[in-house]
Amino acid sequence: MGLLTVTAKGQVTLRQELLRHLGVKPGEQIEVSALPGGRIEVRAAQPPGSIEGFIGLLAGRSSQTASLEEIQQAADAGWSGEA
Repeated sequence: MGLLTVTAKGQVTLRQELLRHLGVKPGEQIEVSALPGGRIEVRAAQPPGSIEGFIGLLAGRSSQTASLEEIQQAADAGWSGEA
């Protein structure tokens, strides 16, 4: 996709075609991860409240497990206001 120039402040501007490719709009965030070999990975950050941001949030925090039936019962109770 070409070269990017680092400014005197150490900043880099991503071109519009890269932002479109990521699906990022003004005001949204980008996640950057450092990889081995001096490489980075850039991806669109998951918006707050997205299901992708929620999945795995509580993983490993409890030794309890629930069956699909128990999960459905809890969800039904929550939606009906019984919980």
